[in-house]
Amino acid sequence: MSTGGRDRSGVDARTTRVLESLRDVNEQLVLAVVDAQQQREEAQGALQRATRIAEHDTLTGLPSRTLLLDRFTQAAALARRHGRRLAVLFLDLNEFKQVNDELGHTVGDAALRLVAQALSASVRTADTVSRQGGDEFVVLLTDLLSADDAADIATKICRTLALPMHIGDRVVSLTASCGISLFPDHSLEAGELIDLADAAMYDAKRRGDGHVAFHSDGMTPVGQRLRQESARVPRRGVDDDEQHAALREANEQLVLAALTAQDLQADAEHAQRRQTEFMAILAHELRTPLAPMRNVSALLERLTADDPMLPRLQAIIERQVDHMARLVDDLLDVSRAITGKLRLRLEVVSMAAVSQEAMLAAQPGIDSRRQTFTFEGPTQGVMVLGDPLRLVQVVANLLDNASKYTPAGGTLSLTVRADEYEVTLTVVDSGIGITAAALPGVFGLFAQDVHAVGYNGVGLGIGLTVVHELVQAHGGTVTAHSRGATLGSQFVVTLPLVPRTLMDAPIA
Repeated sequence: MSTGGRDRSGVDARTTRVLESLRDVNEQLVLAVVDAQQQREEAQGALQRATRIAEHDTLTGLPSRTLLLDRFTQAAALARRHGRRLAVLFLDLNEFKQVNDELGHTVGDAALRLVAQALSASVRTADTVSRQGGDEFVVLLTDLLSADDAADIATKICRTLALPMHIGDRVVSLTASCGISLFPDHSLEAGELIDLADAAMYDAKRRGDGHVAFHSDGMTPVGQRLRQESARVPRRGVDDDEQHAALREANEQLVLAALTAQDLQADAEHAQRRQTEFMAILAHELRTPLAPMRNVSALLERLTADDPMLPRLQAIIERQVDHMARLVDDLLDVSRAITGKLRLRLEVVSMAAVSQEAMLAAQPGIDSRRQTFTFEGPTQGVMVLGDPLRLVQVVANLLDNASKYTPAGGTLSLTVRADEYEVTLTVVDSGIGITAAALPGVFGLFAQDVHAVGYNGVGLGIGLTVVHELVQAHGGTVTAHSRGATLGSQFVVTLPLVPRTLMDAPIA
């Protein structure tokens, strides 16, 4: 009797611990749902405000320095791959303080907005114009074949800025000094290129209004041609045709702005609908594991310690608790990424070790579906600067996602390759694929292809969003490819290799 009492007591203790774990998970889920409901109507507006503050200048609407640096990282990777150049232009409006002093800051702010519009109109869609503060602007020019391309665009910008600007009943005429630095000729780092272009701009300013100078251009033909071109830039007395052309261009910009506003409104309405749909899906996902757990809890009350069903029932509860815990973790990761609270513990990490740990995490799911998995990659020597736990999460999520969307008996592979500048991880599966309509938004929050909803028990569709945010936080890119439904999928992650200066740091 005493032994049976102890066994029964052990069962009761294990049951109590399981139920306590369930209560903890349920409490977190309830709090998450209540919080999401409270913020539902405010979420889109808050996200737009946060995006503006983080990525765009409040006066001109131009990308901030942070966004400029992010775009530089992506453009530099492409430039290295295709053997192209980038150029950084640093522009300063000459004697702009005089405009503020004589005409007031209201006119000065209006002039800066017009300058921002003129700069954006003078460059290509792939280029980026950023306001650095005050009357200084930085322009990132991408995909250049030669330095002459940068010279041509700089000359066009100087000519455009020299056109008179009509602000109310005022006419404001401005000139600018411009400095240019080149990637990879002058530096590989964005911050250093900006500093070099800034120094070249001061050199141009010393030569007089409207001048342009390359960093350390000396007597190079390009530098000489720029000086000759900038000397011919009109300053005053522009003829009527040029003024009319400037007005037409301004009107076109206003029409484009109106169309953009309509698009933003449509996007906001779409996001709100997606939020509503997500709440419905979340409620369903929370109910799904609760039903078997309630049934198991009822059965546990009638079992004895030696009942053969006990291990099976405990395993059911543990699986459902794990499922709910992963759901909460994914929701928290997405929330942290959106609110800018995602934190990384960076160190020099071996991608071989990351891959091995991720494969171990994903292997049980692959084995349970009797799928064939292959790996090809280096055993050592490929190092990145990153958070090892988060990088394992990225690779494991992609492998787990590929396995879930692949039928039993299908094939999966992970390939890791590195070149001089970056490492590329490719996950390929023979699964249900992605339709052409769903492919562009596959990394969006709550995104799921129609034919994938509920497949193999897959639920919310936020795993790829977590992957996208984590990869971006590491300065990398992730892309999805598929030839269509039933034709499998391919996900490609690129991460920058660790700089040589950090190679002596501790390695995970």
